[in-house]
Amino acid sequence: MSDGVNITEGRQALERLARQGSEQAQEVSVVTSPGDKVAAWAIMVKSNFLYNAYNVVVVVIGAAGSAPVEIGAQTQAVNLAESYLQQGTLTAGTLAVMFRVGDKNVFYAKP
Repeated sequence: MSDGVNITEGRQALERLARQGSEQAQEVSVVTSPGDKVAAWAIMVKSNFLYNAYNVVVVVIGAAGSAPVEIGAQTQAVNLAESYLQQGTLTAGTLAVMFRVGDKNVFYAKP
């Protein structure tokens, strides 16, 4: 009988400790599906579109010493390294890595 009481009291004590711990610290979790990953592409800047937005094309990087090969159609991407209030200054042919963030394509290339 005393073992049952001790077990019950032990469980109650653990529950109290668990509640106190959860009140002090909030745990954040992220759920992803199997195979989930961040999409990233090698790109080449084709031209400036508007401010820090550029027309870019995805490229495939080949063997050392070979030029990148353009694939697919042009798309627009925003350069996070430049001001949103001034005209962008990247030259055509600049290579970078583009990521998809929400509904925008972004990359970071210093002018």
